[in-house]
Amino acid sequence: MVTVNLGVLHYLVDHIYGACVHRTKLSTPFFSRGWGGSKLDLLERVIKQLFPDAVGCNWPPSVVQPQWKTVWESKTACLREGIFKTPCDELLIHALPPESHTARVAFLAPRFVPPHKMACVVHLAGTGDHTFERRLRLGGPLLKENIATMVLESPFYGQRRPRLQRGSKLLCVSDLLLLGSATIVEARSLLHWLENEAGFGKTGICGLSMGGVHAAMVGSLHPTPIAILPFLSPHSAVAAFCEGILQHATAWEALREDAAQNAEMTLEQVRERMRSVLSLTDVTRFPIPKNPQAVVFVAATDDGYIPKHSVLELQRAWPGSEVRWVTGGHVSSFLLHNDHFRKAIVDSLDRLPWKESLS
Repeated sequence: MVTVNLGVLHYLVDHIYGACVHRTKLSTPFFSRGWGGSKLDLLERVIKQLFPDAVGCNWPPSVVQPQWKTVWESKTACLREGIFKTPCDELLIHALPPESHTARVAFLAPRFVPPHKMACVVHLAGTGDHTFERRLRLGGPLLKENIATMVLESPFYGQRRPRLQRGSKLLCVSDLLLLGSATIVEARSLLHWLENEAGFGKTGICGLSMGGVHAAMVGSLHPTPIAILPFLSPHSAVAAFCEGILQHATAWEALREDAAQNAEMTLEQVRERMRSVLSLTDVTRFPIPKNPQAVVFVAATDDGYIPKHSVLELQRAWPGSEVRWVTGGHVSSFLLHNDHFRKAIVDSLDRLPWKESLS
C-alpha cells in the first residue's frame, strides 16, 4: 500500500509541475503559430530519407571541425567549449532559424589519458534543457571511469533559440521535426569526429526525455556498435504530445484554426493529424542497432509524461535491449536518479569491445 501511495505521489508531482509550467496563462503553449506550412511538408520528406532504405547513403556524415576554447583545466580534467557550422544540408539550413546555424558543444574529458583508452558519450538535450550545466553534472563523476562527456546544445535552445520563441515552447509543429532532424545530423557528425578524428576507443549517445528519442534514432542509424541510452524517453513524440502531460500544453485550437485555412477540422481530427505527423518520430520504424545488448533504457515507474507502454514498445522492437525501472515520476526521477543514469552508461559501454581489440 505504501508503494502505491508513493507512486500516486510521484505521478501527482508530474501533474502539478506540468500545471505550473504548461497550463497557466503566463506560459505560451507549444505550437501557438500552427503547423508550419510548407516547412512541415519539407521535413516529412527529409525524415523519411533517414529510414533503412537510405541509411547507407547517409554515412559518412559531413565532417565537422569544432573551434575549441578552454573553459578550465585541473590536474585531472579539462572542459572545452566549441562551435561549428551545422552540417545540415542546404534545405535544412534554409528552414532553420538563423540563430540555429551555429552549433555549440561542451567537451569534458580526463587529462593525460590516451583517447583510444577512453570512452566518450554524446549527451543530447531534453525538453527545456537550454544549457550545458545539467548534462555536465551528470557526466562529471564518470571522469574517474575514463568516460568523457560531450554536450550538444540543441537547435531552438540556449543561444540557438529563435528571437520570437519564448522558453522551450516551439512556435510550430514543423519546428519540432526540424529540431530533431538537425540534432540527428549534428550528433552523427560529432560521433564521427570522436571516432575518426579524436580516436576514442568507445563511443555512446544518451539523452533524457526528448533527448532520449533523438539518442535512440542516432544510435540506430550508426554503422558500428555504440552505447545507446534513452532516459525517461518515449518511443515516439506521439506518446508525449498526444498521451502524456504535454497534450495539455499544446495549442490545439491554434492548430485547428491554421488547418481550417485548407479545410474545416474538428479538434479530434486535429489530434489525429498530429498523431500522423508525429508518427515520423516513431523510433520503432528505425533500424535495430548493431549491438542491441548495448542499449539500456532507464524508465520511471510512475511517469506522468511518458506512458509505460511507450517504453516497452521500443524494447520489443529492439530484442536484446534492457529496460531498467526507477521508482518515481518524470520530474522526481530527473532530479533524484542520476546515479542510476550513470550506472547505465558504464554498463552499456562495458558491453562494447575496445576499438583496438577489433583489429
